[in-house]
Amino acid sequence: MQPIHRRALLQTALAGGAFCLLPMAASALTTPTPDAAEPFSFDILKEMARTLAASPYVPQDIPDADVLEEVDYDEHNQISFRPEDTLFQDQGNASPVQMFFPGKFFKSPVRIFTLQDGLAHEVNFALDMFDIPSGNPAEGLTNTHGFAGFRVMDAETKLDWMAFLGASYWRTSGYSGQFGLSVRGLALDTAINGPEEFPLFTRFWLEPAENGDLTAYALMESPRATGAYRIQSHRDNGVIQQVSASVYLRGDVERLGIAPLTSMFWYGKNSRFLAADWRPEIHDSDGLQILTGSGEQIWRPLNNPPHTMVNTFQAPNVQGFGLMQRERDFVQYQDDGVFYEKRASVWVAPEGDWGDGNVSLVELRTDDEIHDNIVAFWQPNGPAAAGNSYDFAYKLTWLEDSPATTDAARFIATRVGVGGNPGQVRPEDTVKVVCDFDGHTLTGFGRGDGVTVIASASGAVVGNESVYPVVGQDYWRAMFDIDFSAVAEGDDTPIDVRMYVAREGSAETETLLLQFFPSQLRKLLAAAA
Repeated sequence: MQPIHRRALLQTALAGGAFCLLPMAASALTTPTPDAAEPFSFDILKEMARTLAASPYVPQDIPDADVLEEVDYDEHNQISFRPEDTLFQDQGNASPVQMFFPGKFFKSPVRIFTLQDGLAHEVNFALDMFDIPSGNPAEGLTNTHGFAGFRVMDAETKLDWMAFLGASYWRTSGYSGQFGLSVRGLALDTAINGPEEFPLFTRFWLEPAENGDLTAYALMESPRATGAYRIQSHRDNGVIQQVSASVYLRGDVERLGIAPLTSMFWYGKNSRFLAADWRPEIHDSDGLQILTGSGEQIWRPLNNPPHTMVNTFQAPNVQGFGLMQRERDFVQYQDDGVFYEKRASVWVAPEGDWGDGNVSLVELRTDDEIHDNIVAFWQPNGPAAAGNSYDFAYKLTWLEDSPATTDAARFIATRVGVGGNPGQVRPEDTVKVVCDFDGHTLTGFGRGDGVTVIASASGAVVGNESVYPVVGQDYWRAMFDIDFSAVAEGDDTPIDVRMYVAREGSAETETLLLQFFPSQLRKLLAAAA
């Protein structure tokens, strides 16, 4: 799996960014009569997807593919939608919608319908809906019958707050107006020994509400899956979405990912030594948070690994998971162009019991911020075989923080440095891990009040533990050393660390999971020598 090169298209689609269209999908459905109103409902959409799944996959026709190949980043960025053709404009607080033009990275035609009173009307593609500069190769399109996607705007400010563009991806402006990570409808065989398949939303039915909410129904298609999606979006100090989906497999899938989240992590406090960039941290998300069915809260800081890594966290009847951005201080990023401190955290809260399964985290190596290299999703247990179908519903929240509340204190920063103690000979192949946590469960306590660090590491030895309230601050700090001297040179087997802080035998914090690579730790120590 290659990192998704998304930032080359940042200015193409909307102020917050776009994302690259990945391999094309297909449609075997017939084209209705232009301008004809057709009955539509979510049940009708499910039947469409079910019928398609029972038929052989038919590759989608890409009209004018040679012309679209010439509409690259620069040419695409010159094309704008004409305001007078905006959908739902001047309808009170209803959110206006504008369509995206197809191009080199968005070749598959996406058909868009408006929905009112149970009747669907197609919005027919036409070149005169767009302002196209003279000489732009887009003028040569003659047969294209679909758009690339659409964006949703605020009725008053006309600023974008949501966009669907590329495969089954969508993004929102979250709580701050700043676009960041993205979600998608389904993940098929992410980071396995073979190509990943990217299902595509091929049709949308848009139903606006008077208060600015928007419901988007989407038909998803790919060689091995079809799906019917209903995405109801509401803004309230952020973006809240109710997602209902029915997925039908027409082929076997080795790794089925439900409610996938896609983000970027280059480096943070735990991996500052991996980059020579002048900014202290660069990431859209800094950790994976999981709330298990038993109520355990897990925090896993993200990594930029030396090679692709897939970690799974067993979580039957999971209550929620998400990619979080916990670091909210501008000085920790010093980026006044893209404002990483404003990127939304996205939380997936299943509705109903999703049963046995795991939360999977995929981390790819990157050496720049232009790549989306982080993926997280739910993977149900059991084989995802042809003929299987899945019905699932969940709430997506694009907020500053996770809406899940527990009594556990939360980790807010993790740092790594040279092990041992100041003024003493530093032990070889030993690093110190420093973990700050909010400490609200330990108010009134201090050193010696029965507060302890409980930590273990695979293939390494944990020692030199301490935990205490930070002087003059409202948080605590836990520290411990990891001695990995038993790991032979050239052996880069990950060192998995599990840690929490307890008092009198009871956990007071989240469970912190860390993963280190001996090659990277030795790089850190060599730089400090």
